Amino acid sequence: MRPSVAGTIVNLYYADLLRAVAFWRDALGFPVAADQGWAVLLELCPGSFLGLVDGAKGYLRPKEGSAVLVTLVTDELSAWRERLRAAGAEGLTAVERREDLGIERFFCRDPGGYAIEVQRFLRPWDRVTFHGEPVGGAPC
Repeated sequence: MRPSVAGTIVNLYYADLLRAVAFWRDALGFPVAADQGWAVLLELCPGSFLGLVDGAKGYLRPKEGSAVLVTLVTDELSAWRERLRAAGAEGLTAVERREDLGIERFFCRDPGGYAIEVQRFLRPWDRVTFHGEPVGGAPC
């Protein structure tokens, strides 16, 4: 049985984050689910999010054409890491805790070279949004 996934976030990397946010949030109307400073997460539909990331600070850098990182949100980091290791995923990293973002995560690449991030949100208010947990303890 495969580990569960609570949702997905597709991250796009920009040299001009403000312009990207203006387009996706303001022009297209997608609501901000979380603003982490240099990463703005927009809700496309329940369980599906688009991350707009400052290319100077994120895991990847903008490239001519595109740069894509697919993120799986789960509480089962160890199970997913083991499954990806067993599948021969390249570049598998250790799990890291990022207090500034309120997450734990690891990275790898698929056979086509696309980056994958598997992460767990730690903050109660983020967990309500991204893990579908009941409201309680979220800040006003």
